[in-house]
Amino acid sequence: SAVLARYADATGHAPVLPGWATGFWQSKLRYRTQEELLGVAREYHRRGIPVAVIVVDFFHWTRMGDWCFDPADWPDPEAMVDELEAMGTKLMVSIWPLVGPLSANHEKMSARGLLVGAEHGPAFLTEFPEKPVGRPIPMSLVDSTNPAARSFMWAEIRENYLARGVRVWWLDACEPELRPINASGLRFWQGPGDEVINLYPREHARGFYDGMRQEGHDDVVLLCRSAWAGSQRYGAAVWSGDIPATWDSLRRQVRAGLNIGLSGMPWWTTDIGGFHGGDPADPGYRELIVRWFEFGAFCPLFRLHGDRLPRVAFSPTMTGGPNEVWSYGDEAYGLICGVLSLRERLRGYLAEQMRRAHDDGLPPMRPLFVDFPADPRSWAIEDEFMLGPDLLVAPVLAPGARVRDVYLPPGRWTDAWTGASLRGGTTICAEAPIERIPVFLRNGVPFPD
Repeated sequence: SAVLARYADATGHAPVLPGWATGFWQSKLRYRTQEELLGVAREYHRRGIPVAVIVVDFFHWTRMGDWCFDPADWPDPEAMVDELEAMGTKLMVSIWPLVGPLSANHEKMSARGLLVGAEHGPAFLTEFPEKPVGRPIPMSLVDSTNPAARSFMWAEIRENYLARGVRVWWLDACEPELRPINASGLRFWQGPGDEVINLYPREHARGFYDGMRQEGHDDVVLLCRSAWAGSQRYGAAVWSGDIPATWDSLRRQVRAGLNIGLSGMPWWTTDIGGFHGGDPADPGYRELIVRWFEFGAFCPLFRLHGDRLPRVAFSPTMTGGPNEVWSYGDEAYGLICGVLSLRERLRGYLAEQMRRAHDDGLPPMRPLFVDFPADPRSWAIEDEFMLGPDLLVAPVLAPGARVRDVYLPPGRWTDAWTGASLRGGTTICAEAPIERIPVFLRNGVPFPD
């Protein structure tokens, strides 16, 4: 913990996470229209399920790089934000750093040197489908290492989103996205691509953080696909990207969350259920998403997202298969609702851990060895984790499993579900019925409530 604290001192402390951000985030590949998104939010509200955040994803814009709602699909953003706020829900909007040649901003930004350059040839560094033409075309990139470029982009965001009530930002493709993935030959304001490209996601987040603070908004949360040393001080939350909807992928998420916490990023989340695929009608997948929800409830951020079946061709007209909590059948729905209630009970405890992350740089989700450095066996455990100092979490990571081995570090532990007292320093076989995963309380502390 001392090493993590000193690393935070060196690279920057994360802000205090706003209380609302510990709740449930609802997302799917794409809600295509204002009415579709509001219909989902209203149904959650009707069912009495609190939603902290709901997401407007890509292709909501007119052209890539215009950074505005397309009025054909989003005719009254202010009214949408107001209705969501009345239900206790924040609107998050996906913002990309790509700028297409059809954008009203491309020529202005190019003339002012605000786009990433190339040593040879035109500075079109990736491609993406464009709404007016319906197919991929070459794209440029905002040079977020340049303070003037950050200011230009923020001015557009402020006028077209912030002024309409949007306060939460999804900074997708912020590596930045390149095709091919090769930084050689790129020219950034801060230097050659090979030398400075890793700064890009941090500086991109900085533009939004500084802009929000200048407008008087202190609660800055930025969902970022990539980060770099110091991104945490600009309110960057990182998710693990477009991962498969498989059991192997779920197993990898535990290690991913632990590693990014050790890298100085306390705000982390994963696409519950995986991103690529997943058939809501498949019993096997329904089991996977229930287990993923159970894992996600103990992660720093708790977010459902994915491109579910039936999948369609990638284009500006695409939407996604159903991905709401009621999309997976009655049995899964009941189990997921139980997990949602559990997460609500954990939010106060999580807020305490987020405060400690801000103060001391200690990530809420961390490997066992952070809390038990003198225990050699704790250094070898990759499929369990501590959530704060009191909760040991052992996700179920295999289909059909109804028990799993759990290593308990030295000390006294209490089974969170049965109340049984257990001696640590040993491995036990823990019960794991479909409705819960093994969780243990350290030194007899009560379960958070």
